[in-house]
Amino acid sequence: MKSWLGIVFHTIKVFILFTGCTILFYYGIMWVNEEYQNYHRYDAPEGAALKVSGSASSDGGSLLDRLILFYLNGE
Repeated sequence: MKSWLGIVFHTIKVFILFTGCTILFYYGIMWVNEEYQNYHRYDAPEGAALKVSGSASSDGGSLLDRLILFYLNGE
């Protein structure tokens, strides 16, 4: 009987620890979400920004040229 109560007590302790860690993890993820929700990654650049890629223009390249560019750049 005493062994059975010990097992139940340890099971309840593990359950409470698991529940507490799960709740802590959940609110941590919610905090990170709130932190980055208003972070605008795709705003227009300010200052002396330059266009980096010239391959976006349609210069009438052939399909083979575009395929080779794809394999070279990996994009």
